Amino acid sequence: MIKKEELVIQITIDGPAGAGKSTIAKKLADKLRFLYIDTGAMYRAITYTALQQGIPLDDEAALAKLTTSVNLDMVQQKEAKPKIYCNDLDLTLAIREPLVSRHVSQVAAHGLVRQELVKLQRKLAQKNNVVMDGRDAGTVVLPNADCKIFLTASLKERARRRCLELNAGGHRHTLEMVKADLARRDTYDQNRKASPLIPATDAVIIDTTFLTPAEVVQKILDLIKEKESD
Repeated sequence: MIKKEELVIQITIDGPAGAGKSTIAKKLADKLRFLYIDTGAMYRAITYTALQQGIPLDDEAALAKLTTSVNLDMVQQKEAKPKIYCNDLDLTLAIREPLVSRHVSQVAAHGLVRQELVKLQRKLAQKNNVVMDGRDAGTVVLPNADCKIFLTASLKERARRRCLELNAGGHRHTLEMVKADLARRDTYDQNRKASPLIPATDAVIIDTTFLTPAEVVQKILDLIKEKESD
């Protein structure tokens, strides 16, 4: 049950790439006036930094050392996704580059890296009402969250959305290229040993294939109201 008088309310939104997690989580957080935590951006920031420093992405110990040595910070924005900084360097746009997207699943599969970032994610959620999105927000990071959502969509639709996003950013990708990349990431994320991509047992699964972001947000708001009245 979600009670408004509780000190902290935690809502998690998990799902594969292209399902609409970040868009929905941001809009929901704005509606509720909650803190939005984009866990995926943290893994992307580590991936980008590792690539810049020439750290082998299969070297778990080196990546874990990097994760503990950098200062990650997220700054909320009213009309956009949070800005993410690594050692005071704004990486908000850089972490969305295709090169980072291709390698972030490999970095995120390392248990030691996840261990360190989960500590930070939980710390951010301790003193704030939050909407947290990711791939293990409801299963690992906040297993006792008040409301857990798992978003999904057809591979074709997810690829269409991601292709539009990439091309709008000046990149040139075909639908088939993006579809193949997402399929590869799905396989990697679902089969990794550390926090695989699976719905929490108590998560509500929402297929967003034929829904607008506004419709998905409304569905979640309705679920929250139901929990409040239980």
